[in-house]
Amino acid sequence: MEISDLVTPKSVVSKLRATSKKQVLQGMAKRASEVTGQSERSIFEVLMERERLGTTGVGNGIAIPHGKLADMESLYGFFAHVVEPIDFQAIDDQPVDLIFLLLAPESAGADHLKALARVSRLLRDQSMCQKLRGADSDDALFALLVGSKEHQAA
Repeated sequence: MEISDLVTPKSVVSKLRATSKKQVLQGMAKRASEVTGQSERSIFEVLMERERLGTTGVGNGIAIPHGKLADMESLYGFFAHVVEPIDFQAIDDQPVDLIFLLLAPESAGADHLKALARVSRLLRDQSMCQKLRGADSDDALFALLVGSKEHQAA
């Protein structure tokens, strides 16, 4: 599974403006709804439900919110760079500015886990995160994300 299997140019936001975790998740749920055709409200509720179990803020300014939806037909990824880092209750208590949202069908057990692992590997790379933070457009972010296949081959 590659990042290019998850994201499209429409699922990348280079300058998301938000002041809270809730606003970030609402903004990303709105974009996810536009791309997937799923209800914005149901996406947001799934994400908030997952956050109540424990933060998806994994540290180093990164969060990987994720959830499963009954009517979803395939895996979808969404990436955003938040203009001003926000408190995401991350495990290292640092603000978050890079967010990769993953949505999956309820039936996607192993595929969901493989996608989470792939996203995690990508975002553990500090030089990649530095490049993502420096990208100034949706297109530049998308190119970095999908170009990461060669960079992350292992």
